[in-house]
Amino acid sequence: MTKLMIYGATGYTGRMAAEHAKAARTPLVLAGRNEAALSKLSAELGVECRVFGLDDAAAIDAGLAGISVLLNCAGPFMRTANALITASIRSGVHYLDTAAELDSYRLAGALDDEAKAVGVMLMPGGGGSVAMLGSLAGHALSRVNDARRIRIALHVAGGLSRGSAISAMENLTTETLARVDGELVAIAADGIHKFDFGKGPVDSFPVTLPDLITIWRATGVPNVETFVHVTGDGFPQGDLSALSDGPSEEERLANRYQAAVEVTGADGTVTRSILDTVNGYTFTSMAAAEAGRRVLGGEVRPGFQTPAALFGSGFAQTIADTSINDV
Repeated sequence: MTKLMIYGATGYTGRMAAEHAKAARTPLVLAGRNEAALSKLSAELGVECRVFGLDDAAAIDAGLAGISVLLNCAGPFMRTANALITASIRSGVHYLDTAAELDSYRLAGALDDEAKAVGVMLMPGGGGSVAMLGSLAGHALSRVNDARRIRIALHVAGGLSRGSAISAMENLTTETLARVDGELVAIAADGIHKFDFGKGPVDSFPVTLPDLITIWRATGVPNVETFVHVTGDGFPQGDLSALSDGPSEEERLANRYQAAVEVTGADGTVTRSILDTVNGYTFTSMAAAEAGRRVLGGEVRPGFQTPAALFGSGFAQTIADTSINDV
């Protein structure tokens, strides 16, 4: 065991992940581009910090010296994933991130063989909805013989962080995707489906989530559709850069997340399960820190991996107050 580096440690999610990692006594290095903010946080937590940007490969490689695991919390990930994933492969460092965008996942898939060749693991989505939904899908799948389709939905409650809002805006796409017979294809964006998150069926809208990649990789089920149901403030309007860092602790406590899944077998039988957990930002920071701790401790498989496939479908239930129940 050497050290876990959190890049983007002074951001909203990165700071919470750093606090959880420190509380778990994980050997830790904070990193990012803002020297003043990093110095302040490193003094508060009593850990080392390193300052480097992502436009100089040599500087990144130097920054990763002595690091075994890198947790990237610096979004939008379309700006950071490529530089840090390729540097991790060069430096022999296992890579994790908290991305809800497709970029990290597509890149990890493209670099799967290269990472395997040097014994490096790539795990985009080590925390967050990928860990939630992957665990839920794996749980429900264990109750079905010859599953042919997974429909899964996330209930997002409360406000968004500034980083999430900016990432979402920069990753807007005209295409809504689904996994059909093993391939990612464009589908109609108006295919509303009702899911019951525990209080009766509600409309959920099809969206392009990275779980279209991770659930398929982990399970091999050929047809996967992802949906979202939003309550609370919805998507913020106006100047996103003027938003606060993210929901306060009180707001997070007041807005739990849920997820629902339907797994259809070859005989047409449908199995349903529901996940209930803490607020998504709380879950993401805790799950990412725990994934980093476990990888640092040796839970590693080279190449592109998912949390549920590596740690098991019970991973989400080890995070805070998370439960999965069958319907």
